Amino acid sequence: MTPAELSAAIRGALTSAVDSGDLAVTVPDEVRVERPRNRDHGDWSTNVALQLAKGAGMPSRDLATTLAQRLGSIDGVKTVDVAGPGFLNITLDAASAGELARTVVEAGEAYGRNDSEAGHVVNVEFVSGNPTGDLHIGHTRWAALGDAMARLLRASGAQVATEYYVNDAGAQMDKFAASILARLKGEEVPEGGYPGDYVVALGQEVQQQRPDVLDLPEAEALAVCRDIGYATQMANIRRTLDAFGVHFDVWFSETELHDGGAVGQAVDRLREQGHVDDRDGAVWLRTTDFGDDKDRVLVRADGTPTYFAADAAYYLSKKDRGFEQKIYLLGADHHGYVARLQAIAACAGDDPKHNIEVLIGQLITIAGERMGKRRGNAIYMDELIEWLGSDALRYSLARYPADTPLSLDGEELRKQSNDNPVFYVQYAHARTANVARLAKEDGVDRADGFDAGLLADPTEATLLATLGDFPRVVAQAAHLREPHRVARYLEELATHFHKWYDTCRVRPHADEEVTELHRTRLWLNDATRQVLANGLGLLGVSAPDRM
Repeated sequence: MTPAELSAAIRGALTSAVDSGDLAVTVPDEVRVERPRNRDHGDWSTNVALQLAKGAGMPSRDLATTLAQRLGSIDGVKTVDVAGPGFLNITLDAASAGELARTVVEAGEAYGRNDSEAGHVVNVEFVSGNPTGDLHIGHTRWAALGDAMARLLRASGAQVATEYYVNDAGAQMDKFAASILARLKGEEVPEGGYPGDYVVALGQEVQQQRPDVLDLPEAEALAVCRDIGYATQMANIRRTLDAFGVHFDVWFSETELHDGGAVGQAVDRLREQGHVDDRDGAVWLRTTDFGDDKDRVLVRADGTPTYFAADAAYYLSKKDRGFEQKIYLLGADHHGYVARLQAIAACAGDDPKHNIEVLIGQLITIAGERMGKRRGNAIYMDELIEWLGSDALRYSLARYPADTPLSLDGEELRKQSNDNPVFYVQYAHARTANVARLAKEDGVDRADGFDAGLLADPTEATLLATLGDFPRVVAQAAHLREPHRVARYLEELATHFHKWYDTCRVRPHADEEVTELHRTRLWLNDATRQVLANGLGLLGVSAPDRM
């Protein structure tokens, strides 16, 4: 019996009690069951009696007792105990609990997928590093979190598009071109330019493609430097993200917003909504109407649109493309954007509490030292991947909530020990694969039999209950935008598997014949292997068969 089946059984018992007149209550569409923290309290627990007692007009413990009597007669339920003010603690019989092993194996990669986010059309924008430099450690965190978040939403039934916003317009691109040209001439970069060594390399690429660049009039030379430098830098960014296993559905250019007239159209549309003022020769959006600390300029007095106008046009573009929910993942220095983006949503006629979600990431340190370009100690994504590997990086960065300051110990992440969480989980998967290989050599074949009632060891009950919790963890992680819940679940699953492995043998001893117990335990081993692989896949981390 899966948690979903148990939930349906509880709901059925409620409906039966209402139909017979034992209860007068509105039966909820879904009854939530959870694993008790203390395994002595049973396999599953529900607080549905506490939730419904007021509406039923009776003490919650009495309602729970009425429900327990009906649940106790359900096939597969061993015992039902009423605890405290009305909690129901449910223990399944071994056969019912053990059936989950077959359910997981037969579902394969689909196990854990659910429809909790079905009907939602979501745009997830993350990374969006400027094309004037390489992706650094902050972008790396967002790449890991954003991609895992999108995977979780898809696994929960949402229609998702991942998007990278390319800031390829404005003064920064002029300074970028000027920096490349200055390096080509052997000069210092202009004030506010880009002094990194990568600019020298970009200059060499420009000269290789256009050997005549230094012979051109300055305006033409700058245009060449801008175009080739931009194309080269974007190719580098894409290559780095590919190496990290992150692929975007949409690469959206800011320049296209301006060239296509979207920025001007956005101002006109917001004016029609009644939130635009003309003051001091400029065009303002009254964002204070919706909680911003001050109104924002859309168009300066000289007629040039602001970055904020482009932000508004970009939001409206997402809305026009049919995205009901728009998720932005922004860096630690973007707190001021939250109210502004929410105000744009409100001014556009949307509900900021529903249609837009802004997640702010916190700073990352390496061995206790803050990283930053301006500090001169920035670490770039390419370097991190080369140093630590994509798996260790993705798992470690997804293992913590986005709003938690994070300190990484690179050397710890390189260690092959149980103190390294990603190694611990991947090793559990490799161990399940090894068990299956050796079992096959010993003639243990799943196809020859399965008896769920044989999975009666306490470690098996714990392992099965943990496997059964996986779909709920996936749905909750998707709804809360918290991939770290999957990582922590995988570590718990790995712990329960290792304990089971130490207690229960899948392979027969040398002088022992293969029995139904060996075959049934192989089903449980392979179910664990599948869930570990599915969970790691949601984090974009590989599930190795050998380590």
